[in-house]
Amino acid sequence: MNSSLLAIKQAESPFFGGVDVGGTNIKIGLVDNRGRPIAKTSIVTHEERGPQDAVDRIGPVLQALMDQLQLENGQVAAVGLGTPGPIDVSSGTVLTPGNLPHWRHFPIRDRLSDITGKKVAYANDANAAAFGEYWVGSGKNYHSMVLLTLGTGIGGGIIIGDLLIEGENGLGAECGHMLIDISENSRQCSCGLDGHLEAYASAHSIVRRTEEALTMGRSSSISARLESGEPLSTLMLYQEASQGDQLSLDLILETANYIGMGVVNLIHLLDPNAVILGGAINFGGPESKVGQQFIEHIRAEVSRRTFPMLRERTLVDFASLGGDAGYIGAAGMARKMTIETSTINNDGG
Repeated sequence: MNSSLLAIKQAESPFFGGVDVGGTNIKIGLVDNRGRPIAKTSIVTHEERGPQDAVDRIGPVLQALMDQLQLENGQVAAVGLGTPGPIDVSSGTVLTPGNLPHWRHFPIRDRLSDITGKKVAYANDANAAAFGEYWVGSGKNYHSMVLLTLGTGIGGGIIIGDLLIEGENGLGAECGHMLIDISENSRQCSCGLDGHLEAYASAHSIVRRTEEALTMGRSSSISARLESGEPLSTLMLYQEASQGDQLSLDLILETANYIGMGVVNLIHLLDPNAVILGGAINFGGPESKVGQQFIEHIRAEVSRRTFPMLRERTLVDFASLGGDAGYIGAAGMARKMTIETSTINNDGG
């Protein structure tokens, strides 16, 4: 368990818990009233054990973080929870997440509330991450922003006029499933439908496109690594592109083209202040030459296809919170829920 990140004597109360559920790990943290992490840890999801097992383990870990900081129970006002979708926000139910096949129609919000004794704000994990970037990350200076989470799949979160867009059925901001190819031979998405952004720019699709290029005879330093038994991955593409492999760089920039098309759609539809790119697929991010080429290629695609005014006024940039965005954003949503509840009560509602 990590020691405190911000000295507790410097933190501003009240405090909020945040839980970010992933297919492999669950990130759990505490933040102060200004969104600064004061403690965090992670546990293995053990997806096959089901959601109740996870809830039973999350509660004690949150308590341990509080004990570590010598926080009294009342100092933590609420808890935020993000899980992969689809979810039913109104009932607090996780429905049928693709990367959690043993988690089906489970009332996770209320079960977590029962075990922690706290009110729980519940959201899609990408929406939670978007709220984190909006609250204290790359979008903190804006009223409207979109977060694209680039990883195994492609998720999204949309905030317009300081309002998180969740949709009537809790499936708003499924940005990975916007259409970018309507041709007869368009690629099939993991959801089973054709032509979606995720079918072209997710980790799985990038690996698949790489395999196809190698099968067609493209020369690449990747081949030697594959022959030695290493599994093909987007990290391998980044590493080889950094060493000058042309095929790896071509595939990365092709991925940037697809993402750029998606960003153009989002800009024209929503007119946000910023589109922020988060998730594991950043090819080294702003500190890397390849990462810089990646985002500049996205910006060039946006510039080529977007209305001039929007091109000039819309920021396209990397996210800044990294893997912490989910639990920080979930905690921020808990804070927002607490403030709204307090306002309603004070108004006599």
